[in-house]
Amino acid sequence: MAKIYLKTLSTNIKFTKPENYHNKHRMNIMDNQLDALRKITYRGWGEVYRQRVTKKGRLNSWERIQYISDNNNDILSLGTFSNNLSVFDKFLSQKTAPSSGVVTVITRINKLLVIIISNDNTVASGSWWPQTPEKIIRIQEAALKLKIPIIYLVDCSGLFLPEQKLSFPGKNGAGRIFRMNSLLSHQGVPQIAGVMGDCIAGGGYMPIISDKVYMTESAYMVIAGAALIKGSKGQNISSNDIGGPHVHVHQSNCADFRVPNDVACLNKIRKEVALLGSSSVNYYRNNFEPAAPMHDTKMLSHILPVNPRHSYDIYEVISRILDNSLFLEVISNYGKEIVTGIGRINGLYVGIIGNVQGIIHEDEDKKLGGILYKEGVAKISVFSRSCNDDGIPLIWLQDVAGFDIGINAEKTGLLGYGSSLIYTNSNNTTPMLTLLLRKASGAGYYAMCGLPYQPVLQLCTPLSRLAVMDGKTLTIGAFRTKLDDNFQVDVDDAKKNLIKTKMKSLEDNIERDMNPYCVANNLDVDEIIKVGEIRKYLSYFVEASYQSYGIRRIKNSRIWSIHDINSLLSTNHSVKTSSTDNAENKKSEKVDYKFSDNDIIIRAPMEGIFYTKPSPNENSFISIGQVVNDIETLGLLEVMKNFYPISTGSKKSLKVKEIFAVNATSVKKNDILFVLITN
Repeated sequence: MAKIYLKTLSTNIKFTKPENYHNKHRMNIMDNQLDALRKITYRGWGEVYRQRVTKKGRLNSWERIQYISDNNNDILSLGTFSNNLSVFDKFLSQKTAPSSGVVTVITRINKLLVIIISNDNTVASGSWWPQTPEKIIRIQEAALKLKIPIIYLVDCSGLFLPEQKLSFPGKNGAGRIFRMNSLLSHQGVPQIAGVMGDCIAGGGYMPIISDKVYMTESAYMVIAGAALIKGSKGQNISSNDIGGPHVHVHQSNCADFRVPNDVACLNKIRKEVALLGSSSVNYYRNNFEPAAPMHDTKMLSHILPVNPRHSYDIYEVISRILDNSLFLEVISNYGKEIVTGIGRINGLYVGIIGNVQGIIHEDEDKKLGGILYKEGVAKISVFSRSCNDDGIPLIWLQDVAGFDIGINAEKTGLLGYGSSLIYTNSNNTTPMLTLLLRKASGAGYYAMCGLPYQPVLQLCTPLSRLAVMDGKTLTIGAFRTKLDDNFQVDVDDAKKNLIKTKMKSLEDNIERDMNPYCVANNLDVDEIIKVGEIRKYLSYFVEASYQSYGIRRIKNSRIWSIHDINSLLSTNHSVKTSSTDNAENKKSEKVDYKFSDNDIIIRAPMEGIFYTKPSPNENSFISIGQVVNDIETLGLLEVMKNFYPISTGSKKSLKVKEIFAVNATSVKKNDILFVLITN
């Protein structure tokens, strides 16, 4: 029987380069901004409205969530920045809807992971705004896929009527919430509701299908409130008279229990969750205890470059996610622009698919990291299908610039391979989570399980950029007929400044739309998280994937399809791992230079623009006579708007003998850049 042999991922990073400190400094700024914006959003409409809730004898939404949770440090918010940049009812009151007026979280109650949906009663009495239904539906879908309990803390005055056209009629309108209630019930997912305040119209429908419904004495559920009744029928009665707990618990049977107040209601819900039993997680851990990564997770902020054109080692990221930094790479010798493999998070098996960055040497070919080629796409398809067959949850570490383009890409049928991958992702039933590390561009975003392919969650970092292409590239394409071969404006002088202004405006607009906060505002990601929070969010996802049993096929690891794949595809490929060449093997015909047999030549791996400096005002990366090692950057090659560092590729210390590269000049494949000698 096959066994799983996970190997330790070693690390080569020495965190002493200026760019590591620069990354850390910029990341600190972004983290502080994220913390500040979260704090503002959690306040809803502010202290005045929080005090109004308190005067009614009620807790606000966050107080309720914190009271019912096992540990306030283990509450993971989702959809925090939904609607945060939007303004509604523009002609009347210029209203905002922080977090779409509803708080959605994953947390623990009596050690079980649960999802909580809590109307923010400080924002227009918990009204549903544009995107509120979509946000609720999104988290209901997560509960349905994971089969974990869902708790509704209802305090909702119905639709925000001035903007009803944006939240009432569409496919993701408010009515779909009730359809999701029904689907959850049909699939046996536990639903518990606490009606703790206003519960009008759609807000009244949401809790009814729940398995257990609790009502506080100050709460009511009505199809129409007292004001509407008075206006239409002339009856002067209160909403509590119409649909208070004395009506719905003792007469209509629309609720099960009545309790005096919020605290009593939350205590009862905690007891209901306790009746659901224990988690299946320990069973599926199979005696593997959770363990922290061997390498410090905090160092992710040093590793990930803020500049999306700069590369990094994806294995350094993976080693800071997995338990004990242990990893089994699958199909390691093919499609090396993609890494696929198995590891554990929180003691539980998980599949990893990630984009490799930098320049990749495979056989006689050189590829660009972050680009999807035929081999990598086929590799993802095979691995993804196998994880689905074996019941292994999948984590997608996305940093993709798009698909390969050109004659060769079309001749080799890349479109067909891409279609196969899309079919795979569309039909997978194993839980999947997508993390946008940085770039999420073009069709590559779809192929790497972007949101249209319904991962349980899609997260991003403050570094993420989600768009078809970046602002500069898109602008060049849009104005191509007015540019010369060097992409400079080529029109009459009278129109030149106007064209430049339009180009700058378009580029700025696109860059703003790519901003993660703009993306999160539109619910195109479920949450923006710090890189230091990646491990925690992934741990919750993986644990939630294994909490229930009997909901999907989860194979014993001895009979995984993964074993068959590694056995069948273990043929040796001649992989070129060094970018150095001996002068005897290749002589330059363009440079009048006398080579010796001991010269080690560094050549351009492909056509592009080469830079000897990190920026125009900084010193060159290296100088003649300098001793360099294999992790030092000799220069940067810009290809397809991305920067790829050139290094020696040798583990020996080498000395710089000659520099042929000229800063910011075009190079062709195999042009000589540097000559080194053994130190």
